[in-house]
This record gives sequence, structure tokens and C-alpha cells, in this order.
Amino acid sequence: MFSNIIRSEQRHGGDTVTVTDPRTLTELWPVSVATENDLDEAVQAAREAFPIWKARPLEDRQQCLHRIADELENRQDELRPILFQGVRQVEILANIEIDDALRFFRLDPSELSPRMGVVGAICPWNFPLVLAVAKIAAALVMGNCVIVKLSPMTPYATLKFVEYALDLLPKGVLQALNGSNEVGARMTTHPGIDKISFTDFTATGCRIAESAGRSLKRVTLELGGNDANIVCADIEVDEVAARVAQGCFFYAGQMCVAIKRVYVHRDILLQFRSAFIAAVQKIVIDRAAEHSPLFSPLQNRMQYQIVQDFLADSAKQAHTFSVGGPDRDEEPLPGLYISPTVVDRPPDNARIVQEEHLGPIIPILEWFDEAELICRVNATESGLGACVWALDMATAKCIARQLEVGTVWLNKSGIGGEWGCQGLLSYCHTQTL
Repeated sequence: MFSNIIRSEQRHGGDTVTVTDPRTLTELWPVSVATENDLDEAVQAAREAFPIWKARPLEDRQQCLHRIADELENRQDELRPILFQGVRQVEILANIEIDDALRFFRLDPSELSPRMGVVGAICPWNFPLVLAVAKIAAALVMGNCVIVKLSPMTPYATLKFVEYALDLLPKGVLQALNGSNEVGARMTTHPGIDKISFTDFTATGCRIAESAGRSLKRVTLELGGNDANIVCADIEVDEVAARVAQGCFFYAGQMCVAIKRVYVHRDILLQFRSAFIAAVQKIVIDRAAEHSPLFSPLQNRMQYQIVQDFLADSAKQAHTFSVGGPDRDEEPLPGLYISPTVVDRPPDNARIVQEEHLGPIIPILEWFDEAELICRVNATESGLGACVWALDMATAKCIARQLEVGTVWLNKSGIGGEWGCQGLLSYCHTQTL
């Protein structure tokens, strides 16, 4: 059984839930559900631990994090199947999550600033381990205490990871709660929490910002990404089409930095579309999970229904489906699968173009005039990342600099803010001496 972790203790008892395996629709393991009383106790423990933890030299805190990384590395074979089965990522993504988590715990910051205090880290379902660890490692090394609130859809791997760290940190420095949305909402208003770090959908982030603002909490929000992929006319069509298809449908598009819109230059549109469709049609849906294909089921029923709604909307609007679509399968695929779907040149105001969907649906759009292209790509509220493909790097960089996004990949698909040096400083107060 998996349990909440409070005061460096596993807390069993109380209500439990189980999560459904999205590939087989069978139930997995029972896990304890945190209450608001559990949150209150965790906050009290974190506040008691904070003066001691922040007083420890930076080098000591780094050594603690390095020991956690060593423990995770030694036990990764135990954690990997929990991550794979509990999230139903492809195996390569489970490996990437663990490798990236190790790198976060081995970071070595050189700057010191006044610590925040107690950080409430609210984490999403799609990359439950690494997106939690990114918050945990940065907050801890800067001298803060952390309470992690896990997604109830993917709680297992992160609870197990925090369990590994129980004997490696002082009591109350790192705690984990598997709670409902109500527990997350309470974190944003709790007087004992100094900062909220949140990763998930934009609408929820807006509510968190409003709620946390009432007590002037510091907030870091990493929200949705309706990432655009721009293809220029001078590229090698067959090669780039195959790589773009991989970037679109890797993990069934369930990544904030996955490609959500593909803009192709008019001069190569027909050739690119043909090569892209051919690449999509080669995608293997491995129902038995005997291999490790790049395509996965939707992780949970909520997300499955969201993607189905996008499909239904496109069908209602009479969009052209080049591949897939609502009626693609004669019989439904087992589990929470949706077949890879390509929508051919829907209008710019279509829902499938305007909104992030985190699913295996891709609109292909045509462009010709660069200035018009930039306006169309930037006409979104979710500017997380983008990709530009061009042989002429001067052209690629010129387009990239005009995009209103946080990260632009040139001639590669984004797989990747609160990360980096600026991210570390988001867990400190600014001080002038």
C-alpha cells in the first residue's frame, strides 16, 4: 500500500483510493487520501523544520540532495515498473524521468539568497516524478521545506520516491500528500505556506494565482503550452516530416512541450502532408506493451474525455480528417487509446488550433507570408514553446526571435520556467545589502 508521508513517517489508515491502469483498465494499488488535517500537520512539521534546515550550510544541503540522488539511482529498478505501470508512459519516458530526476538532485547552485520558508508544490499527472523533483530539488537546496501535493491520478512513483528520502533528510523537510483538489485549494490559502509552485492547466493556474494572492504568497505557475511547429520551404521534406510526426505523437501528445500545431510553407505543403501522413500511419499501438513504442494510451479518463470532445468538435465543424478521426476504428481500442489523428487545414479560430488538448490530434496549417505567420502563431494564450525547421539558420533564428514563447527549438522537437538558475532564484527572496 502507498501512503502519505508526514513528519518522515508513512501514514496509513483513513480513506484509500485506487488508480486505473489506462492500458488495461484494471485497478492498481490502494493509496491513502490526505485530509485537510493531514495538511495542517504537515505544515506545522515543515515550519518547525525550516529554521534548522535553512541554517545548514549550502554544502551540507547539497550533500543531502546528492545522497538522495544516490538512493534513487540505486533503487531505480524498483521504481521504474511503478512509474511505468502507474502512469503508462512508454518505457523510454520512464527512463528519461528517472535520469532527469537524478540530474536535478545533483545540481550545484552557487548563489545564496534569503529562503522562502514552506513551499507547497502542486504537481501534474503526466510526468509525476520529474516535475515533482524539479520543484523539490530547487526548493530544498535553497533552504526551504517542501510539501508535495501529488496528482490523485498518478501518485505512486512520487510517494515511493519520497519514501526513499525519509532517512536522508531531517524530519519535516520533505513531505508528500496524495490529496483531492480540495487539499490543493487549501494549500493556496494556508497561512503556514509561503510559496506555491504549480504545474498543470492554465484555468486551474488562474484560480491558484487568485487564491494565493489574497495572502500575498509567492507563486510560480508553469501552465499550458499550445506549441507551434513551423516548417520552412527549404527543408528536407521526408526527413523533417517523420521527425515532426514523432514530436507530435510521442507519449500520445501528453506533454506540455509536445507539438500541438504544425504550420507548413505553402510551397511544400502537399509533399510534406503526404510524408507526414505516411509517418503517422506507421505508428504502432502496442496494446500488450510487449515492446516499447512511442505511442501511449491517454493517462486517465478525464483526459481521454477531453480529447474525445476535441474530436467531436472538429467533426461537428466538418473539418477534414487526413488520418484518424471519431469514426476511425471499426471497434474501439482497448484501454484509453485514441488513434493518431491529423486534421487538414482547419480555420485559425477552430478549437483544435486555439486550445491545448494534450492528446494525439494535430492540425496541419498552411503559411506563406512570414509576418502573417508570426501573428497567427502568437495568437494564443499558451506560449510555452515552439519549433522552427529550416536549413537556413538565419531564417530560423529570425522567426524564432519573433515568437512569444519561453523556449524555441531549432530543427528539433521539444521534449524539456522554473528550471535553471532563474528557477532556483524563484525559491528565494530578493535582498539588497
